[in-house]
Amino acid sequence: METGGRITLWGIEVFVAAAEEGTVSAAARRLGASASAVSQQIAGLEAALGAELLDRAARPFALTPAGEIFRRHAQTILNEIAEARAEIGMADLSHLTRFRLGMIEDFDAEVTPRLLSGMAEELKGSQFLLETGASHWLFDQLDARALDMVVAADMGAAADWMEVHPILAEPFVACLPRGVDGTADLTALPLILYTQRHHMGRQIAAHLARQNLRLMHRFELDSYHAILAMVAEGAGWTILTPLGFLHAMRFRDRTELWPLPFGRLERTISLSARAGVLRDMPTRVAARLRPLVAAQIVEPAVSRYPWLAGDLRLLD
Repeated sequence: METGGRITLWGIEVFVAAAEEGTVSAAARRLGASASAVSQQIAGLEAALGAELLDRAARPFALTPAGEIFRRHAQTILNEIAEARAEIGMADLSHLTRFRLGMIEDFDAEVTPRLLSGMAEELKGSQFLLETGASHWLFDQLDARALDMVVAADMGAAADWMEVHPILAEPFVACLPRGVDGTADLTALPLILYTQRHHMGRQIAAHLARQNLRLMHRFELDSYHAILAMVAEGAGWTILTPLGFLHAMRFRDRTELWPLPFGRLERTISLSARAGVLRDMPTRVAARLRPLVAAQIVEPAVSRYPWLAGDLRLLD
C-alpha cells in the first residue's frame, strides 16, 4: 500500500474506537459519528501509514500485525494528549476540558452520581468520562495514563509515581441468610466465595489460610448480586464488606450481616492519581468525596448495624 495523506488525531481516535469496539457501527455510536465517516478515517489512516491495520474479514475486527503495533502507539498518543489537556487546565480548573475518573463499582449507585454532579458545577466546561470496574483494572488504567484518578481498594504499597488520599476503612463481615445465627459454627455451612481473580477474593482466601481454615465451598463468583442472591435463597453464606452488601440492597431483607468470626480483616478505599500532574485537584476531589461517603455509606450502615461503628470509618 502506498503512503499518502496525514495522520490526524481524529483518525487515531477513530482507529482506537474501532479496535476496541470490533465493528464500524459500534465505533460510530461510541464516537457520535456516521459509519461512513469512521470507515473513511480508518482508510485514510491506513493510507498514511502504508499498511492495513484491521482485518475486516473477521467479526469482530481483528488487528493485523501492523495494527497491533500501531494500537500501542496510538493509545500512548491519546493518553499523552489527555494528560497535556489536564495539565494545561490545572492553571484554571474552570478550563479543564476532560476529566477521566475510575471508580469501584461499590460506589456507582449512591456516591458516584452525587460526586459527578458536584464536580460538574465546579468544572462547567469539562466533559466527564467515568469507568467502573475492579480495583486492579482501575490501577492498570491509571498506570497506562488512560484515567486521571481512581477511587479503588488499596492493593499494597503505592507506586512511587502515585499520590494516595485515603477515603474509607471497612471491615470484612459475614453475610448469612436471615434467621441463621452468626455466632454459630459457620464451618458447617457452605461458603460462597468472591472470585480469587480479583484482589478482594485473594485477600479473603489469604485470611482464611492464615486462620488455618478449609471451609466447604462449591461456588466462586465475581458478582455481589449473584452471591447475595444465593445467600438469600439459603444456599450458603459469604464473606464480603459493607460496601459490597450495600451494593446489592435488594437482598437485605432476606440476608443479615454479622461480625466476621475468624479474626479481623479490613480494607482501605483510597483516591489515587499520578503525583503532581493534577496539582491540588486530587486533594479537592477527596475532600468532596468523604462527606458523600459518610452520608451515603457510613451513616446508613452504622444506623442499621451499630456494631460497625468504629470499624466502618472515614479516613483523612
